[in-house]
Order: sequence, then C-alpha cells, then structure tokens
Amino acid sequence: MPHGMMKIFMRRRSHAAAGPSKQPTSISTNRRRHRTANSYGEFPPGSVLPSERKLAEQLGVNRSTVILAYAELRALGIIESRTGSGTRVSKHKWGAMPKHTPNWHRYVEGGSFLPNVPFLRRIREALQQDKTLIDFASGELGADISPVEEINTLIAENHYTEYLGYDNPQGFAPLREALVSYLSQYRGIPATESSILITSGSQQSLYLITQCLLAPGDAVAIEDPSYCYSLPMFQSAGLRLFRLPVDRSGVRSEDVRTLYKKHRIKMIFTNPNYQNPTGRVLDDKRRIELLDVASELGLPIVEDDPYSLTAYDGTPPIPLKSIDPIGSVIYIGSFSKIAASGLRVGWMVAPHPVVERLADARQQMDFGLSVVPQKVAAQFLKSPYFQPHLDRLRINLQYKRDLLIETLRKELADLVSFSIPQGGMHLWCKIIPELDDNKLLEEAIRNGVVFVPGSVYGSDSGYVRFTYGRPKADDIAAGISKFASSLRAVLNSSG
Repeated sequence: MPHGMMKIFMRRRSHAAAGPSKQPTSISTNRRRHRTANSYGEFPPGSVLPSERKLAEQLGVNRSTVILAYAELRALGIIESRTGSGTRVSKHKWGAMPKHTPNWHRYVEGGSFLPNVPFLRRIREALQQDKTLIDFASGELGADISPVEEINTLIAENHYTEYLGYDNPQGFAPLREALVSYLSQYRGIPATESSILITSGSQQSLYLITQCLLAPGDAVAIEDPSYCYSLPMFQSAGLRLFRLPVDRSGVRSEDVRTLYKKHRIKMIFTNPNYQNPTGRVLDDKRRIELLDVASELGLPIVEDDPYSLTAYDGTPPIPLKSIDPIGSVIYIGSFSKIAASGLRVGWMVAPHPVVERLADARQQMDFGLSVVPQKVAAQFLKSPYFQPHLDRLRINLQYKRDLLIETLRKELADLVSFSIPQGGMHLWCKIIPELDDNKLLEEAIRNGVVFVPGSVYGSDSGYVRFTYGRPKADDIAAGISKFASSLRAVLNSSG
C-alpha cells in the first residue's frame, strides 16, 4: 500500500521547511535527493492510487489530511486525477525518470498465474488493516489451541548444530521415517520412505500435481462446493474443471462415470473427511464405489485429508488410501490443521515414480524445504506431546463449534440453516433469504467480523463458511452477534 509514497511526500515537505542544505552537492547526492523526493520505484508512472477515503483508512489519518496531501501532490505534477479514472501517478512530470518505464500493469495483468479470487483478496486486505476483526475466515488454528508450548520445548531441548545444507529432494529422511509410523498408526496407510514427498503444505502438493501430472486442456473432477475452487492454480494450469456435487453423504460414483463419458476427465480431487467447506463425510459405501469406478476407468484420485484427526468422537473416518488396493490414490496431509500452520510442513504419499517426478520439479523451484521445521515436525510426531495435543484439540474445537451453533440459533434461527459437523473446523451455513454476498461481507467488515462467502467455493450466493479454529472462544458469540446485525442490516436495506 502507498505508505511509502506518503512518507516520501512528508519527508519532502520537511526538507523544504528546513531550507536549503549547506552541504556541498555532488551528482550522487543529487541523485539520492531525486530518488527520495520522487520515487523508490514502488509506484511507477501510471500506477493507480487508492481513493482518499481508502488511503485515510489504511494510514489511520483524517480524510482531510489525505485530501490536502493529494492536492499538493497534484499541484506538483506528481499525481493526476481524472473523473471516472481515479488518481494515478503522473506519467509525464517525474523529472529524470526514464522515458520508457516498463508497463508494469500490463505485466501484472498478463501473467499466466492468476491472482486470488476478489473476495479472498478483500478479506486479506481487511485483516491486514484491522487487527481487531473477529476472524471466521482464516483456515488455521488459533494460538489458544495450537501446541505452542510443546513445540517451543522441543526447540529448546534440541540444539540444531548440524550443517544446514541442501537436503534430499524428497524431504528430511527422519521426518519421512516418522511419517511412515504416523500413517500406519493413525491413518491405517502402509507407506515407505520412498513413497513420501515432504511439501510446504497441501497447497504446494496440489500445485505440483496440477503442474506436473496434468496438461493444459485436461479435464478434472472437483467436488462442488470445494476449497479447490478458491485456488486459481487449477485455472492457471489451463485445466477444465467439472463439478462433482456433494450431498449429505459426499460425492456419488455415478457422477464420476457421467463426467468421464462426457468430458474424459483425467483425475478426481476429493476431500472425503470433514470436507472443506461443508464439513461432510463421504459415506463408507460410497468410498468403495468411488474406488471401484476409479479403478474401472483408470482414474487417479487425489485425496486431501487435513481434518481427519479432529474427529470429535476420537474415531477418525478411514482414508481412501487405506483401502486402495491398487495404488490409485495420491494422499495429501498437513500439519497446518492439526498443529502449527507456521511450520509449513505437509506430505504426499504416492507411487514412487510420481514422488520422483514431483521431487524433481520442486527442486527446480527452491532446492528443497528448510530442514529446521522438518526436524521440529519429526520430533513432535515422535514425542509424548503429540497424542495429548490431539485429545485437547478435539475437545477445544468441539467446544468452539458448540458456542458457534448456540449463538447462531439464538441470533439467527429464522434466517440460517446448517448441518452440524462432527469434525474439522468449518460450519457451512445457508442464508435463507436471498441477498448480495458482497454487500453482506462489506457490512460485516464494517461491524468488525469477517467470514468467507460460499460462492468462493463454487456454490451459488447465499452460503457462508464460518471457520471456528482461529477465533478465541470468548470472541465467538460477539462475532456471530456482529454478523447477525450485518445480515439484518443488508436485508433491511434491500427491502
């Protein structure tokens, strides 16, 4: 944001007030002064600047201050304003600025990797600007239920004195060894170290799959609604997305068969356990049917399984990978939803040729992940802290879920409907009256609460995902009250 520009401007004014310098000047001194007064290159000529109101909010100043600042910058020829086009950095009055500045806007808009969807960019902006917002949008655990003390203890007890050079492209060997035991004990998945690739999380796993195992124009099946629709990486890879409806029992194998006949889909992406965003679990019978149809058609299944160990009754649903007899399933897991998102440690279990291919691609990107977080993750998995943490995590998430549901029923019983999840950290709500998602989000932000509109996940407007892992328990009731006020205000304004 243009904090830098405003600081430059204020510095310019202070220099002017102080009068001319008595120090001898030189070419290098003049260049430094020109750069300070004009630009750090942060906002090249032609850059669009925020509105006066928006900039005032970002800088935490009175709007009149920004109006005066813009007026003086305009008088100096540094910026220019046109009706209908907003305010831009001038292209013509930057003194020694090169005449042929790159058209950065064209480059930014022309890249093949697409930006985040607008709703998510707006949510991120709001959370950055206002740290007091009650956050039902972020899909991570709050500090109150993360194993902060346990991980700090492990770090304090283990001094990392080894040489920190590039590691195995598949990931830190002791972590892969620990995951072999973890997958067998907690998920019933037989695996070997050579079949495991360490990643920075589920999103990197999905990115590697879409970039390396598929080609532009390929058709894939994705659940509807699904977290995958919030990831532009699929469209960036040139893939054609086809919807697999999710009902109360998950996806249906008949829909897979239909999509294969119509569009020759090449891969299925599924999140069968406490699905994001609906919280639903794929029925046991349908699991068998999905594996059968995938086997019959020769289709790989990508199973994203971040939430299973949060099962509130302590009995996680079985993963598809554990009952996959022929190796059709690529299994993705992560520490982000059960421990600490900041560790940036995830994993993938796949046939060895797939692991080798993706490890090679990832090495081209970054030569591998940091070894230190992998060491911490390996130690945490093998430590006596891991199981007690999972037990507390389930209890705390269920408690937060119950607070959320209790307040929704109290505040909005006549306006929302939902199914109660038995694990995970998401509550999927249908807003019964029709309304504008954008108006509801903006009103909620003004009232101090943020959530994710359901349309981000491929659904029609009128759905909301509340994620209750991040907010503190004491903030949940207040957050839902703010949301309820926002919802009623939008409904009243629309008649």
